[in-house]
Amino acid sequence: MAATLRIQSDWSRALSRDEGEAWLSCRSPGKPTLYGSVTRRGLSSDGVPDIAASEGFVVGEVTKKSILISCPHENVSTKFLAPYTSFSRIHQKSITCLDISSGGGLGVSTSTDGTMKIWQAANGEIRRLLEGHVYDVNCCRFFPSGLVVLSGGMDAQLKIWSAEDASCVVTFKGHKGGILDTAIVDRGRNVLSCSRDGTARLWDCGKSACLGIIADSGSPINGIAVGTADDSLNLGTPDTPPSEREVGTEGKILLLAREDKKLQGVGLQSRQPVFLFVGSDAFNCCTFLSSTYILAGTQDGNIYQLDVRNTNAPIQVIHRSGAPVLSLLPYRDGFIASQGN
Repeated sequence: MAATLRIQSDWSRALSRDEGEAWLSCRSPGKPTLYGSVTRRGLSSDGVPDIAASEGFVVGEVTKKSILISCPHENVSTKFLAPYTSFSRIHQKSITCLDISSGGGLGVSTSTDGTMKIWQAANGEIRRLLEGHVYDVNCCRFFPSGLVVLSGGMDAQLKIWSAEDASCVVTFKGHKGGILDTAIVDRGRNVLSCSRDGTARLWDCGKSACLGIIADSGSPINGIAVGTADDSLNLGTPDTPPSEREVGTEGKILLLAREDKKLQGVGLQSRQPVFLFVGSDAFNCCTFLSSTYILAGTQDGNIYQLDVRNTNAPIQVIHRSGAPVLSLLPYRDGFIASQGN
């Protein structure tokens, strides 16, 4: 497993000051962690910081927005990027969930300050305050149109909002515990939710009705993801013909990241189990890399890559730190992971 190079501070702020300093570490599995620092010594004639590294680290290319740092002893290098921009006035406390509209113009986010807001992605200007949930809002996401928002809260309610006037157009009730994650099927005529009550449910937006319980795991379901299954995968056959209100469920597999250390795959239309994988700790999140490969993250810091056609053993297990893996997002040829450190 490769070494990991980290900067343990907001380096872009630290190095914007004269003689500012940021801390470095290089961690390689099974070896002692190497610690060091980078220090700003001034500015070049074109305004680029002059950066020096302590023993064991080497500073490569430096621009106004990035620094390339390597650790020759471990043969690893990382380019650290400064934030393009920062929005500090949208929320007063920690952000728990956010999404960007398909067109990139709007953002929606929830926070431990108890609010859910829609804002301009270009400048952070707040456009709408979405009020109606009781207690915390755990999750929010845009529909593909970018004009509608789906949210789930600790009040066990799933809500659909207009991004244009902040009205709540639909409220779904049926879960017996807080909703922890949501997913949208195709264009959004059907949506999915999972809850602390151990169930994942399929909903019909047009009729404001539950179309069925996709899974009842007996354990809180922390995260879900829906994707098109590989053609070779047997998704099972429904016990009864699906409702005509189900749109886009055929050929789809639903992933369930469960609190009881299990990652489960279920045929979305059939409601039949496809696989069950046992991990090292509670699963917090999951996502599809392709119709064949999936990722899931655990509370103890593991990221599992699995092939849905054979989940007996993971393709790889990535462990950067013991901090909980909180979210996963496919990106280009890889993925982005957020952890609780």
